[in-house]
Amino acid sequence: MKHLSEYRNFEATKKYLDEIHKITTKEWNIMEICGGQTHSLVKNGILELLPEKVRMIHGPGCPVCVTPLNLIDKAIELLEKGVIVCSFGDMIRVPGSKKSLLEAKAVGGDLRILYSPLEAVSIAKENPDKEVVFFAVGFETTAPANALSVLHAEKEGLNNYSILASHVLVPPAMEAILDDKLCTIDAFLGAGHVCAIMGMQEYYPLVEKYKIPIVITGFEPLDLVQGIYMAVKQLEEGIYKLENQYARVVKEHGNTAAIKVINTIFEVGAREWRGIGEIPNSGYVIKEAYRKYDAEAKFNISHIKVPENPNCIAGEILRGIKKPNQCDQFGKACKPANPLGAPMVSSEGACAAYYHFSTHLTE
Repeated sequence: MKHLSEYRNFEATKKYLDEIHKITTKEWNIMEICGGQTHSLVKNGILELLPEKVRMIHGPGCPVCVTPLNLIDKAIELLEKGVIVCSFGDMIRVPGSKKSLLEAKAVGGDLRILYSPLEAVSIAKENPDKEVVFFAVGFETTAPANALSVLHAEKEGLNNYSILASHVLVPPAMEAILDDKLCTIDAFLGAGHVCAIMGMQEYYPLVEKYKIPIVITGFEPLDLVQGIYMAVKQLEEGIYKLENQYARVVKEHGNTAAIKVINTIFEVGAREWRGIGEIPNSGYVIKEAYRKYDAEAKFNISHIKVPENPNCIAGEILRGIKKPNQCDQFGKACKPANPLGAPMVSSEGACAAYYHFSTHLTE
């Protein structure tokens, strides 16, 4: 196949759905890691078309959703200090402990919504008398651009640019889920866009350690149904291996140039995940050599720590223990216009997917 439309073809997708129905004899729990995959599954009605024995469990692969409350509060603290804070649009309505970035902007904070961190570098160059911080949130996919912004700032000799980094990594999260005593996962659909950057090497040890199938999968309906078929086929045959459904994009060793840029600026360290807590070696932190571009250190805001909202079960949803419609607040006290947590407001959040795209799943 050469065209994206072919991966949205219903007849081709239906053939794989029929095959899944034919080969499924046992109950299987398959987790799709990525929030983009969750939205595609819900929006395209795939969950309702699968056999009842194949249960899709939604994972923590929404970077906005797993960004902890204290990071939001740190960004708001910077706004209140008069710093120009730049962010992707999907972060601005995520609630902090008291308000969102958008609410902080409404009372005078200089918040800029951008499409690229390199735009933030340009803003810093244009405003030499102001401090500019880019809220660098994401998985491995956004890390290269955020790292590149630091290199550009260094090249320009800018001392008024820094990043508030909240980069988390997929494989350690998968391992934490598998180590959870409540885990019921039988197989994973891996996040295709993450593997497009990082390659497949980090997933072989997980397959061997946990004896679990992992299928690197894309985001279109045919991608997902084919990925589910590949996972179910392995499970039914009693085998486990790493497979690459998304071979048109994902290569074995990923994007080596992007990985080099990441490794120049970042090193692996512990990261806190919203509703989950700290996971060792699960994120990127800025290297000592580039610490002057670390907003937490530069503005002395590392001390800000706040508890999670007790009314939000984001942690249980992100770990795959519960689904959005199992939350007492879903569609009641928690709606996109007034979310209790990030999964309801993020464009990749499972709660938002259920709320917007599936009446059946909200009943």
